[in-house]
Amino acid sequence: MPIRITGLGHAGDGITEDGRFAPFTVPGDLVTLDAQDRLVEVVAASPDRVEPPCPHFGHCGGCALQHLKVPVYTAFKRDLVHRTLAQRGFSGIEVAEVHSVPPYTRRRVVLHAHKQGGQTRLGFHARGSHTIVDLSACVIMKPALFSCAAGLKPYLNQWLRENERIALHLTLADNGIALHLAWKHARAPAMIANLAKIAASLDIVRITEGDEILLEREAPQLRFGKANVRLPPDPFLQPAQEGEAILLSHIRDGVRGAKTVADLFCGLGTFSLPLAESHKVLAFDSDPALVEALTAAARGTQGLKPVMAERRDLFRRPLLGPELAQCDAIVLDPPRAGAAAQVAQIATSKLARMVYVSCNPASFARDARTLADGGFRIGTVFPVDQFLWSAELELAAVFTR
Repeated sequence: MPIRITGLGHAGDGITEDGRFAPFTVPGDLVTLDAQDRLVEVVAASPDRVEPPCPHFGHCGGCALQHLKVPVYTAFKRDLVHRTLAQRGFSGIEVAEVHSVPPYTRRRVVLHAHKQGGQTRLGFHARGSHTIVDLSACVIMKPALFSCAAGLKPYLNQWLRENERIALHLTLADNGIALHLAWKHARAPAMIANLAKIAASLDIVRITEGDEILLEREAPQLRFGKANVRLPPDPFLQPAQEGEAILLSHIRDGVRGAKTVADLFCGLGTFSLPLAESHKVLAFDSDPALVEALTAAARGTQGLKPVMAERRDLFRRPLLGPELAQCDAIVLDPPRAGAAAQVAQIATSKLARMVYVSCNPASFARDARTLADGGFRIGTVFPVDQFLWSAELELAAVFTR
């Protein structure tokens, strides 16, 4: 019997009249579902339903919301922030309109390959499955990455043994593509022979596996502000350059006038290096390769104020009150888990200003509660949609007291 979809859940699945969750449905749809609440048929489509731009939508697990009209999609993401903050006791917090990056801008992706029946499939996993959707198109990643992946596919078919899997981490640097390989088993011996030819034809500047460089035609580099940074193997980056620029703009506004800024979970210096054009920067991250790359870039760049980068696990050894007292402002950009230990120290310190960048509204709201209980006021929350057509969302907000 057909059932009406009345809303959207936190993961973007439609909510039925009787409270079930149905993927790929839209509020206002009249649909039929199977016993597992999977969509069988749209009997009557909602006016807010659109044709997805990707032919793999509904099978590929990379996107979940391409069937929503843009105003409904962005309202869903903005509402995610309101709902998550409300769960932590916040009300009346201003949440700005969602700023989405354009399609075809993801500069770092992880694709999976699997050889079965003599043929290799290459793409993202299907929703809730280890099956790989063999991509013929993709509307999120940079075209150069898609072309590179398509060019690698015939070689993967030669290298992989039957039923073998491999993950390909592709990063588009300013001077070409960095490819990092993660084999499920031992590397295929036949692979090494023609790597140079393959790399040159596909604009791959470096191929790595683990900590080993298999081939480097030149060091992959990205520019952050005035600084050129040499990328270590498989580095963390903001998903899209456009989203990175939006976040940096909010950060610059938030720390304006500060003499010394601490950048916690600094990574490669995505924010540290541009900030160093006008602020002294203290940078901290647990990954030694990232800290080393940041340090080298800062030393090699003219016109920066001092940048002091230190390897430090901020989950186990957060900055304490006396260390925080050295800073006029802090930039905090933790992983999905948030920064509970560090935020607890900030809440009891004398620090008066910080910018929190988060890729997880839930951990952001939890940490915001700690800060608010410590006397901080939360400013406007700026949602930045770098994870197009998913239920993921980036946030930036300034906290002051």
